[in-house]
Amino acid sequence: MKVLSDLTDPTYTDKSRFNSYERFWLGFMNDKRDLPFLYLLTRIHLFILPVAVLLFTPLLSGWIWWLTALVYFYFSQFYFKGRFGLMFHCLCHRKMFKPGYQQKIHGYISWIICPLFGHTPESYFSHHMGMHHVENNDEEDSSSTMPYQRDSLRGFLLYFFHFLFKGVIETFQYLYTRKRKKLYTRLTVGECSYIAFCIVLCFLNLKATLIVFVFPLLFARLVMMLGNWAQHSFIDNENPGNIYTNAINCINTPYNHTCWNDGYHIIHHLRPGMHYTEMPLEFFKKQDEFARQKAIIFDGIHYLHVFYYLMTKRYDKLARNLVNINNTFETEAQAISLMKKRIQKIPGRHAHI
Repeated sequence: MKVLSDLTDPTYTDKSRFNSYERFWLGFMNDKRDLPFLYLLTRIHLFILPVAVLLFTPLLSGWIWWLTALVYFYFSQFYFKGRFGLMFHCLCHRKMFKPGYQQKIHGYISWIICPLFGHTPESYFSHHMGMHHVENNDEEDSSSTMPYQRDSLRGFLLYFFHFLFKGVIETFQYLYTRKRKKLYTRLTVGECSYIAFCIVLCFLNLKATLIVFVFPLLFARLVMMLGNWAQHSFIDNENPGNIYTNAINCINTPYNHTCWNDGYHIIHHLRPGMHYTEMPLEFFKKQDEFARQKAIIFDGIHYLHVFYYLMTKRYDKLARNLVNINNTFETEAQAISLMKKRIQKIPGRHAHI
């Protein structure tokens, strides 16, 4: 196990001067700390969006088309996907732009840019804001991990395919029964429009549609479910609604530098609107409470590591990277015993075999 050390995850350092490009956009933005998001969006508009359009044109053909498509898919889905997805996650929780521009720009990102990374328009916002943060992974959440054995590959596959085929329907039902008309309407319009759009594009250019829209959708939903699985694998079955014990934190990892401190998942559920640069300080403020609640904190690894170690049942690796705040655990064996207890499936009305 590890002792709690200084955090290396990103915080905000105030800039004394801004260049002309930054000053232009700051006139539209609420928070200067969001300038890195602006630069990411700029790179996407320079390198991803134009190539996506190019793949649908007759300007490329044969092996040149396939080489371009391969390079495009790598950069869009393996370099930009995580960065964009977690940036959009931040944008859903905090309004990046001033009132006169927020709705239009957010709508543009949702409908034009999100589909390039596998997010159907409006679906992420409707699910994440309308249900996931309301239920906090409890059984009413269609993406809840509770009914599954969370160190089981079979359990994860059941979870993934359940969400892939029923997640949107269950999200709609959840929002509909709670009379969240605006959200379930946005979800329905976005999902149906995306499906109709892809069907039409398939007749125009099947291979480009698969590369630009269909494969990214399947990949995105796999990645999101894998991430949610790792984030909510360790749950206290005696108190599954306790945020301290149904989510984890991953600190001091390069992942937090590329994905906006997404590793601080307990902090995020406790304070969903907190700016990502404030999370390391908030973590230190709550360290004693983390220890008291026996929260699961990992140092130096991120969600993919957690998922892999769970699937291979390498609890020794998990324990080796567990932060033992205030000597919460006397031995690694004690920590492993707690982790094994918290990955057991919790029966409920959505229980799965």
